Amino acid sequence: MAHDPVTYRRAFRRTDDYTPGTPKVKLVYEALPLPLNPTSVLIKVHAVSLNYRDANIANGGNPWPVLPNGILCNDAAGEIIAVGEKVTTLAVGDRVSPVTDTEYISGRELGRSWLAADEDGVLTDYLVFDANKLCKLPAYLDWVSAATIPCAGVTAWAALKEMRIGQTILIQGTGGVSSFALKLARAAGLRIILTSSSDEKLQQAKEKFSGPSFLTVNYVKNLDWHEEVLSLTDGIGVDIVVENGGASSLIKSMKCTRRGGIISQVGYLGKQTPSDLAELIPLIIDRRVVLRGINCGSKYDMEDFCAALSATQMQLHDIIDSIYPFEKAEEAIQYLWEGKQVGKIVLRL
Repeated sequence: MAHDPVTYRRAFRRTDDYTPGTPKVKLVYEALPLPLNPTSVLIKVHAVSLNYRDANIANGGNPWPVLPNGILCNDAAGEIIAVGEKVTTLAVGDRVSPVTDTEYISGRELGRSWLAADEDGVLTDYLVFDANKLCKLPAYLDWVSAATIPCAGVTAWAALKEMRIGQTILIQGTGGVSSFALKLARAAGLRIILTSSSDEKLQQAKEKFSGPSFLTVNYVKNLDWHEEVLSLTDGIGVDIVVENGGASSLIKSMKCTRRGGIISQVGYLGKQTPSDLAELIPLIIDRRVVLRGINCGSKYDMEDFCAALSATQMQLHDIIDSIYPFEKAEEAIQYLWEGKQVGKIVLRL
């Protein structure tokens, strides 16, 4: 093992106090799990990207059990500073990130272990991971941009699988996954319809993602937004939906998806009321919709995405909404919880 003097780290652990207005994370100093196992590496973290699930977990809204007082966040970009004696695929100096689901490697695994939920996350200045749970990051990206890849980027990449040039995609919202999906859809030559509850955010998205224009729909101003989407597609419907709302929007998403189209369910941002799904079975049969759950993506998906980024040299600066110092994690989480962002929020170390 390469020698390194680092033995302690700073980490933000959840308080698990869900009372509005109270701190959701607490900065702690704790010993690193050293010495390294033979197959593990020590990583110096340079940037951590936030996702909606982080704010949701911190405020007690996660629909699955979480590790008590766990370390938050699952997206980090860092540099390897020490390696275990049996590590052969990585070396000191490599730029890496852990995969979001550390049990989801090839895509054929039956179990799961999500960072920041089933195990500690990455909101810390040093990490220790088994080399097999890590992906190399594109060398051309800065740390802030690279930190957005593991969850939002890979989720969007997985959600757009099987799309073809000229097809139409409906993207819900202006958060991290949606912003990535918009960039990837544009690069793939897709016709884009973007929805939001805010005309201001739709305009911001148009300004941030300049280039070929895309269509927009405000689903608050038009509660029958699916009819508007159908009208924009000459009554046929879109080929694919990046679905963020869950129960509150899924039925309408199905109604504006063409027969035989795909819905990639990537989130559950809306109110999850079972009665909203009363039409699910007849609709999914009638429209022959393929509804697929996207639980981020596998390590192989992340490697494929990073290879595509490296090949195209795609810049990700327009994905970034705002950058906070590591010490301002509480403020950044609250900003995200209030839904003020268009794109990604990143903490820089």
